[in-house]
Amino acid sequence: MSTYVIGDIQGCFTPLLKLLEQIQYNPNNDELWFAGDLINRGDESLETLRFIRSLGNKSKVILGNHDLHLIAVSYGFADLKRGDTVHSILNASDRDDLLNWLRSQPLCHYDPSLNVVMTHAGVPPCWTLDDTLRLSKEVETMLQSDQVEDFLQVMYGNKPSQWSEALTGMDRLRAITNYLTRMRFCRADSKLDLKSKEGPNTARSGYAPWFTFPSQLPPDTRVVFGHWAALEGVTEHSHFHALDTGCVWGGTLTAMRLEDNTRFSTPCNLT
Repeated sequence: MSTYVIGDIQGCFTPLLKLLEQIQYNPNNDELWFAGDLINRGDESLETLRFIRSLGNKSKVILGNHDLHLIAVSYGFADLKRGDTVHSILNASDRDDLLNWLRSQPLCHYDPSLNVVMTHAGVPPCWTLDDTLRLSKEVETMLQSDQVEDFLQVMYGNKPSQWSEALTGMDRLRAITNYLTRMRFCRADSKLDLKSKEGPNTARSGYAPWFTFPSQLPPDTRVVFGHWAALEGVTEHSHFHALDTGCVWGGTLTAMRLEDNTRFSTPCNLT
């Protein structure tokens, strides 16, 4: 049995099938992890979502910012943006089943046997492993509750930009969501810069990629994440693995086998 974690698909279903062929994916023995942003920007968002849902317990899925955006749009608390390609999902006959399934997915997955944490954007320097699991659960519980609309209508925003255990209510949930699904640059005290989105060498003074600061995670714990295509899959840190290699932007779709960190990539523009 092998466990493969796959970076941001963003509706690129054809490259996903090619990648699964490349790794010789065996649905009877192998497990697939998906690091969020399953949909949007690519042309095959509906096909992607249906396929991943069909995998059932042979996959582990966490939510990314594009997935949360789709949920907010479906409830009427966000507008479609230029370049969004989720119309096929919103108009599908199985729309409600797909969206309810998506809303039931977590923001973090941890496998103690592999000692691997998967979130979409990463883990802030100030959080321990227990913090990460506990805080992600707070947002998951809200998303899956009858109060989901209360959260979705205030989910967007860059404040508060610094974590404090004293945060309460929707500010607390928004901060947790931003750390897990939108983080790129932060300071040593984990204060976020959510406006900068380019490569790792473009940080404002005092800020740097989150994975460059000392972590509160156990030293042998690996973190796998997506979200930041400008990293081109490189962190230069042995325990932090970036897997968004920009398939939807003409790059590649990448999978990493967790048993040995071996990577596999397939181009997005297949001929």
